[in-house]
This record gives sequence, structure tokens and C-alpha cells, in this order.
Amino acid sequence: MTLKSLLLGAAASTVLSPMAMAERGSDGHVGIIYWQAPSSLNPYLSGGTKEIEAASLMLEPLIRFDPTGKLVPFLAEEVPTVENGGVSADLTSLTYTLKEGLLWSDGTPLTTADVAFTAEYCMHPEGGCAQSHKYDSVKEIEVVDDRTVVVHFKEPQPYPYSTFVGNQAPIIQKAQFAECLGARAPECTDANFGPIGTGPFVVTDFRPNDVIQLEANPNYRDPDKPAFATMTFKGGGDATAAGRAVLETGEFDYAWNLQLAPDVLANMEAGGKGKLVSAFGTLVERIEMNMTDPSPDLSREIRATREAPHPILTDLAVRKALSMAIDRDLLVEIGYGQAGRPTCNLVPGPEVYASDNTDCLTQDVEGAKALLEEAGWVDSDGDGVRDKDGKKLSLLFQTSTNAVRQDFQALIKQWWSDIGVETELRNIDASIFFGGDAGSDDTFQKFYADVEMYANNFDGTDPQAYLARYRCGTEPSPSSQWQGTNINRFCDPEYDAMIDELAKTADLDKRSELAKKMNDVLTKDTYTVVPLVDRGRVSAHSLSLGGVALNTWDSEIWNAADWFRIK
Repeated sequence: MTLKSLLLGAAASTVLSPMAMAERGSDGHVGIIYWQAPSSLNPYLSGGTKEIEAASLMLEPLIRFDPTGKLVPFLAEEVPTVENGGVSADLTSLTYTLKEGLLWSDGTPLTTADVAFTAEYCMHPEGGCAQSHKYDSVKEIEVVDDRTVVVHFKEPQPYPYSTFVGNQAPIIQKAQFAECLGARAPECTDANFGPIGTGPFVVTDFRPNDVIQLEANPNYRDPDKPAFATMTFKGGGDATAAGRAVLETGEFDYAWNLQLAPDVLANMEAGGKGKLVSAFGTLVERIEMNMTDPSPDLSREIRATREAPHPILTDLAVRKALSMAIDRDLLVEIGYGQAGRPTCNLVPGPEVYASDNTDCLTQDVEGAKALLEEAGWVDSDGDGVRDKDGKKLSLLFQTSTNAVRQDFQALIKQWWSDIGVETELRNIDASIFFGGDAGSDDTFQKFYADVEMYANNFDGTDPQAYLARYRCGTEPSPSSQWQGTNINRFCDPEYDAMIDELAKTADLDKRSELAKKMNDVLTKDTYTVVPLVDRGRVSAHSLSLGGVALNTWDSEIWNAADWFRIK
């Protein structure tokens, strides 16, 4: 099977009939390798995919998304709808009923008190919750009884599936986190490094930025799952080493996010130990523009706000010219092949939400030069770098350490040089760059650079919460423990009004139109976000690992409870 055929179809999976399932723990050990190492196992304290997905082995939401994007119940008995009475007719409330007999991994009952506490934890104004956008619409959480909880919204929610839904909004145990509210959240090391959960595995040892050791949850709700007694979740290194560990040496069973050139992947798969699995979702490699001044001469508080606008990038002509200079087709060719598509959209799918914006797809170096000239950026001293009012057009461009990203940086630096922009490149270890360490100055949240490149996506198929990340006031800052979603400090009251309008819009055609407009504001009208590649998620698993169902709409390893050893 070719990589192309995998990408055109659904996520690859190996299915075992229920009758063939072995008893819990009978398949021994399984190994996962993520070349970005988690720094925490609390998904509410990090927006990084590595933390969110590692935590999904222990922590679960009420409902989540399957590989087709369909909502499926996990801790809840069913997905609430208007038809089954779970969603009120006026769309102002949603009722969840927990499955019977659910236990935490420590053997205590899961109740709706834990559900309500989870919302309280993330909604605390001093907690710096990285997933606060999931709770934007919540007015109140009402506990009816131990199994019934009602989410009351501030106003009607045509799409109510955000709170307690997906890998970014799991339930945490009240007893474990009760003393961790607000500013104390990052201080609760034991809880953040070893959360008690309802998922298939339990943490036995966690070394931040290195390795997690886990064992089967003895209180997992299915007595025959998981099939594996123990698991090693190794983090760090690079994508090349991760791919080899599964496809060539067989040292590990599953390798995540193999962001490697297509010929490299093909050569690895020829090693005969494993196979590639892939699917397109909403993962977009893009450049974020910093709208505030990152100068170290300014205080941390000032750099986290719009009090000091960026001295160069507040000029729309500069941001647009930087985008125009990029050849996205070449980036796809060298970086992803059939596992990538050039894009101008932050939201590339599902199709109903994808804008027809294609303006960026044709590289226009001469047009970029003319735009800068018209805006007053000229090379006044002949050194090849444009300047204006004594300010050089010089930028610091940072990203995580990865072969494909460094290739992208080198090409983009050359293209920007061609239009008179001087670029300094910086790459940072991915475990640090995507980590949630409030003490580090090298995280993507602090954004102490002019532009930065990375990719993330949203869970599920509706972009409402994802687009709400760019709301004024959600910027990472010292007061939020450097958590927040508005990484580049973009702020537009008209955009905020569209966020609110989308939350109230039920008609799918109108939701589609509004979401596309919001996408275009960020990418086409303001060039605050410069999309590059719509990336297919490519991972790999050993030929002896069954049950894998790659999921681009939720945690990639969302069904680890169903994995088994093919004998």
C-alpha cells in the first residue's frame, strides 16, 4: 500500500473481533515513541500535542471523536442531542449521564462532582488553563446527582460539543486536584506528573522530557482491556530515530508524527519491521507573526501585551510580502510529498469549513518587492537589507528542531533575503519549545522572536473553539502562568464579534460562511497567520501491533485500550 492510498482513505487500522480479545495484560509490553517528550501529564497546563496525547492514556473526556470525526460516548452513556433530550430545545443547556460503575484508577467512584470540578479548575481566572477556550460558553455546571450533570450556557449554543469533549478537555479527579486551583496549579507536581484517571493505563514513573512508564489500569471499565500489561512512552530525540525504532529495528511498536521527507519514510518502511499509517485532518504547518515587540529590553509584562506593538510586523505590507515570497509547492515537495498539500488556510477542513482562498499559492517575489517599496521599505545603504525610518527589516525566525523544519527555515530565509529581509534562524528542542515550563524563555507561548513556525490542530470537526483562540485577552502572560491560546497577541474587536456570532449560529451554511470569513481575516486580510502546508499525519506501527486506528480528530492514540499483539 502506498502512502498516497493511505492518505486518500481513512486512517489505517487492524481490527480484532471481540471474541478474539485476550484477557487484560496478557500481551505483555508495548512501546510508544514520541520524538517530542512530554514535560507534564496535565493537558490543562500545556497546549502542546505531546502533553495532551500522553495524558490521553490516563485521562478521558465524556465524549470524543472517532477516526471519521463522529462523536462517540466514552464516560457518558450517550452523546446528548436535541432528539434524545440531552440538549435543551432552546440550546442553552446540555445534560450528560455518566456510565454506571465508573471508577478512577485508584478504585474510587467517578461522579459528576469530578466533572463539575474539572470546569472549575479550567475556568479559574488565575489558573492559566491552556484549554480555557473549551469553557468559554459555560455559565454554570449543575450537579443533579452522582451520574447526572447539566452544562448551562451563557447563550444558545448551536454546536454545544466543546466542554468535556475531545482529548483537550478530559475529566480530572477532584480529590487529587482540589488543592491545585488557580495560581497553585503548576505547583502540584505529583498530580501533574501522575494524574489519577479512568483511561486504560496508570503512570508508575514519569521523568519529564524523557520517559513515562505505565501499567494497565486495574479498574478500567472493560475487564478484558487493555491487552498490554505495561507500556513505555519514550520521548525526545528526533523523528528519524523514532521512525527507525519502529520501521527498521523494531525496538518500539508505535512512532508518532514522522515529519520526514517522503523518500526517507519509504526507505525506512522497506526495513520490513512496520508500516506507515496516515490521514489528513486539520494539521497546518504555518508561520505566526508576533504582533508585539519581543525585545529583551522590555519587561516580561510588556512583551506579553500590546502595549509595545511590534516595530516591523505591525506593518501589513511587511506581513503580506513575507507570505508572497514563499513557494509553498516547493516546501511540500521537499518536506512531505503526497503527505502534504500547499494551503492558504488555517482551517483546511472539513470541506464545509475550508475557504476557497488560494491567493498565496503562487509565489510572487517581484510583487513582494514592489509592495515593500510602496510601503517605504527601501535599501538605503546598499547592504541588501531594506530599512525604514532607521529600522532594518531584520527578523528572528524560530521553530522546533526537526530536519524538515530546518529545511523550511533555510528556504524561507533565502526567499526573504531575495526581497530584502534579513533573517536570523533559531531552532529549539521540541520538548522545550512545545513545553509548558513557565520558567523557560524558549517556549512557543512566550514567543520571544519575531516569527515562529509550528503546526497544531483542533479536535473534532467544528472549528469554533479553534478560531476562538485568537480572541483578545487570551494571550499567554505572567498572570496566566504563560498559558493562553492567542500566541501572537492578535486583537480585533470585529473578529471577537465574529467569534460570538459563530457561537450563536445554528444554520450550517451560515456557520460555514462565518468560519471561512474568520479564517480569511487571520490569513488573507491581516496575514497574522501565514499557512504553509496542510499536513497529513504520518505515523508508524510495528507489524505485530494490532488495533491501531489513527485519529486526526482526537488523540492519535485515542484507542490504545484496543491495541493488542498479533501472534
